[in-house]
Amino acid sequence: MTYLMLVIGFILLIKGADFFVDGSSSIAKLLKVPAIVIGLTVVAFGTSMPEASVSITAALQGKNDLAVSNVIGSNIFNLLVVLGASAFVCPIKANVSVLKKEFPFSIIATIILLVMMIPLSIKELLGGSGEFILGRVDGIVLLVLFVVFVANAVRDALKYRNDYKENQEEEIKAMSPAKSSVYILAGLAGIIIGGDLVVESATDIARTFGLSETFIGLTIVALGTSLPELVTSLVAAKKGENDLALGNVVGSNLFNILLIVGASCAILPITVQMTAICDTIILAIVSVIGYGMTLSKGEISKKEGAVFLLMYVLFFVYILMR
Repeated sequence: MTYLMLVIGFILLIKGADFFVDGSSSIAKLLKVPAIVIGLTVVAFGTSMPEASVSITAALQGKNDLAVSNVIGSNIFNLLVVLGASAFVCPIKANVSVLKKEFPFSIIATIILLVMMIPLSIKELLGGSGEFILGRVDGIVLLVLFVVFVANAVRDALKYRNDYKENQEEEIKAMSPAKSSVYILAGLAGIIIGGDLVVESATDIARTFGLSETFIGLTIVALGTSLPELVTSLVAAKKGENDLALGNVVGSNLFNILLIVGASCAILPITVQMTAICDTIILAIVSVIGYGMTLSKGEISKKEGAVFLLMYVLFFVYILMR
């Protein structure tokens, strides 16, 4: 039965992502905004729902140390596997706006989170207990940055609409607003339900093989909650919606740090382990590497996609060995 639920979960994920991409692309055309804006907002929010569900529920239950490890693990997976696999399917040309604003902002957000995690006192850091706190003030700061990010995306969308050319509108075929909305809602439902089924089934299967709870939390939960991003971006890449694939990854990473971690530690201060700080440093490093690769050629090639996937294999081995 567990294996059947796993298969059903994957089917729901794949079909849900297919519907979600079609509906989101149609809405972008109807609203006369670029797909990258929809990817950075609507799609990113939708595919970040599993992370939000896991992290915020954990915070409400007083188990909010899971919030950080889940988010950091998911963000690393998004950058290296989701972006790498999408580029391997079809090279991703980077939108100028993403290179100038959103991608650098995601790196800055990661560094801000890292600074919040580490005490300013070097003496505390060197002689401390190995546990650090993300407080409510930190959460509020992250939430304010999230509002700034969304406001900027909306401003860009409105600016694009004002500059939109009428002759472009005639070339675009889109579904009706009602049908587009149904596709988005049905796709989102499939993504969330499918993601839950896959995570729960995979966790149960892992336990039958005697894997530890810690290992399950660091790998299956983080990777499982990132499956919507992976499937959605792969489907978008196959359909040639490269802006949607890249925007989904960058937007999801920003949502995860600013909204999910922000909301989680605003609810209840989070105790951060040293391993989470190490993982955040790794996230910052791979973010800079990924940005550098994208900036150098203006795209992520199949070869670079393979390099991303290899880096994730190395990260997975590191988690397995520590």
